[in-house]
Amino acid sequence: MTEEKRAQFDVETKKINGSPILKEKGVEPCVIVIFGATGDLTARKLIPAIYNLNLNGSLPDATTVVGVGRRPKSSAEFRQHLREATEEFSRRKPVEKKAWDALAANVEYVSGEYDDPKTFQKLKSQLAEIDRSRGTQGNRLYYMATPPELFPILLTSLVKAGLIYPAGEEPWSRVIIEKPFGKDLNSARELNQLVAKSIDESQTFRIDHYLGKETVQNILVFRFGNSIFEHLWNRKYIDHVQITAAETIGVGHRGSFYDATGVIRDVVQNHLLQILGLVAMEAPASFSPEDIREEKAQLFRSIRPIVGEEAREQVVLGQYQGYGKEEGVSDDSRTPTFAGMKVMVDNWRWQGVPFYLRAGKKLSQRVTEVSVQFQSVPLCLFGQEEACQVLEPNVLTMRIQPDEGISMRFVSKVPGEHLAVGNVFMNMNYAEAFGKPLSDAYERLLLDCIRGDATLFARRDSVETSWKFITPILEAWENETKSFLPCYEPGSEGPKEANLLLSRDGRRWRTLA
Repeated sequence: MTEEKRAQFDVETKKINGSPILKEKGVEPCVIVIFGATGDLTARKLIPAIYNLNLNGSLPDATTVVGVGRRPKSSAEFRQHLREATEEFSRRKPVEKKAWDALAANVEYVSGEYDDPKTFQKLKSQLAEIDRSRGTQGNRLYYMATPPELFPILLTSLVKAGLIYPAGEEPWSRVIIEKPFGKDLNSARELNQLVAKSIDESQTFRIDHYLGKETVQNILVFRFGNSIFEHLWNRKYIDHVQITAAETIGVGHRGSFYDATGVIRDVVQNHLLQILGLVAMEAPASFSPEDIREEKAQLFRSIRPIVGEEAREQVVLGQYQGYGKEEGVSDDSRTPTFAGMKVMVDNWRWQGVPFYLRAGKKLSQRVTEVSVQFQSVPLCLFGQEEACQVLEPNVLTMRIQPDEGISMRFVSKVPGEHLAVGNVFMNMNYAEAFGKPLSDAYERLLLDCIRGDATLFARRDSVETSWKFITPILEAWENETKSFLPCYEPGSEGPKEANLLLSRDGRRWRTLA
């Protein structure tokens, strides 16, 4: 974006609880082209996100959505389908008629096969007409809401049709690629090489919706904006870190996809490692996208590999009972639905501090959080055995979902005539603290892509480095076809074998709550 266009931003300062919040309102108009427009992702996330951005006044009036799909539909039928989806899945209900009508007036649909050049010629003509009639200035945002195997076909067809502009020029074209970015190191490299042949890295936005959540974004602000925590953020004061992504649901209608993917590829490789990167990275030179992404990449390069026999000691996999009876899942499937692992970071700050990662389906609670446990006090000074027994280490917890917020556990004296101590909590809830509802992650990420801000999107080298760490773990498991896969009861906290990861080190998992 040129400095002149950046200067056109209308920056509005609002006061929330006495704190200034800056809001950019002048993003450039563009056409958002969604491939896979009749699929679940578009219905559940993308269109509700665009509707809410429009409702906030965050998008220019000219911004237009063009859906591209294989199913034969008219634009009117497509709009009706999106209206029904927005009524069901929008975070703000009911849908406001005036706001929806304004969005629907700028929604079109193009049907055709993805491997047919005629589809992209129809799309090209439609985009040219939209530029003329609505003033979208030629800017394009292409969203690949399709299975990964279609990415090569779509990218190649866009280039052949002349719908991708050279990087760094005006108007701009950008591409959002949904996860998974490959299924192992080799496939990730192949995909990245293909993408690099079609578009520049600066035009490539690999999306991970976890990184759009408020608490994830706030990890860096919390760390580097508060002097009372940053000097404690190291091996001298922190005993260990737990990162958890627990779900109460099973695989649902995604059985076929999940059975070929598993929890490590679906959650650990992207969501949990990306969160680990934000928690453990060094302070960037600035908050510019490339400085932040460079520090994350450096952190990923510092993760100690887990290879061969080490996988048995540092990784525990499990599967919930009844998984083999799910729709689309084979009866004898060995696909794990739970993973727990111990990760070590070999650098000056974190040497010797374990990061315990845990993810699973059909567990007792739905919760995603980062829990930082500090070192225990070196000596109990209170003299009474009863007082010393209740002392628990200080724990800082950043809750990503649900009930987004931050809590701190510390020790305090219990009121009364005698010396007694207890563990208490100090809590901050985002929605209550700032008096406003939280935006959906896709709202933030779509808006960032339109702005050209890649801070919360994965860079090529980070994707490959994370796969370099994960692939030997997958190979160690998949090569041992007869190895035992622990089962766990739905509604539990996972297989009991996962407790050994921590108990061997004299630690224990936080209770899911």
